[in-house]
Amino acid sequence: MGVRLLERSGRRLSLTREGQELYELARPLVEGLDGLDGAFRERIRGLDAGDLNVAAGSSTILYLLPKIVEAFRAAHPEVRLTLHNVTGAGGLDLLRSDGVDLAVGSMLDVPGDLSYAPVYRFEPMLITPKDHPLAKLEKLSLQDLSPFGLILPPQRLTTYRMVDLVFQQNRVPYTVALEVGGWEVIKQYVAMGLGISIVTAICLTDADRARLSARSLADYFPSRSYGVVVRKGKYLSPQARAFTELIQPDLFVRGDYYATGQSDR
Repeated sequence: MGVRLLERSGRRLSLTREGQELYELARPLVEGLDGLDGAFRERIRGLDAGDLNVAAGSSTILYLLPKIVEAFRAAHPEVRLTLHNVTGAGGLDLLRSDGVDLAVGSMLDVPGDLSYAPVYRFEPMLITPKDHPLAKLEKLSLQDLSPFGLILPPQRLTTYRMVDLVFQQNRVPYTVALEVGGWEVIKQYVAMGLGISIVTAICLTDADRARLSARSLADYFPSRSYGVVVRKGKYLSPQARAFTELIQPDLFVRGDYYATGQSDR
């Protein structure tokens, strides 16, 4: 190629800057070879049978995927679909080890070895009991929320960290009355009057809106995108492509499939 790709330091060989650039270009192509045999067999077999493994968190499985899964099962009843209920980090581990074909969920930062195609966007919402003082205010501010205890997911999750960051940045004190996992539990406790909460609109159903007051906090908190994550260089089976087509047609064209960068949150 006319350039030096390796350099020696004592007994150690390392990549030059040019070598590193070539490595980054070649890695997705080489990784794609790992799945060549399986991809070939899937292509021959087509969509009449086979397996599809999808990683997703509880919220995605509960609120986002039911209609998509229903449509997929109706169109491809012979395909065995397995939904792996895992946290975000667990889903990425499964992607990297080829334990799943794809993941569906929300991403804040996209690692360089993965591709994320955001599809849906949901606003942050304040939920309170219907008769709560905050439900009667014409306009909400962060200061209005300060006197009331918050019910939030555990600290390790993105929602808690985002709430903490926004309050800290605006120098507004806040109190966490209760930490509990699961949007359904949080909504139930809010309805019981045990506190207020900040949730993503994905988890709010018509039944929730009948028993809770829901107000947008988009002026203060970022919206959350949800979409599909795949490993760069991995061949998407016909089953996986059929599933993504139900989410959004032409979701992974060649250019997007090898692109990198931040999610459009």
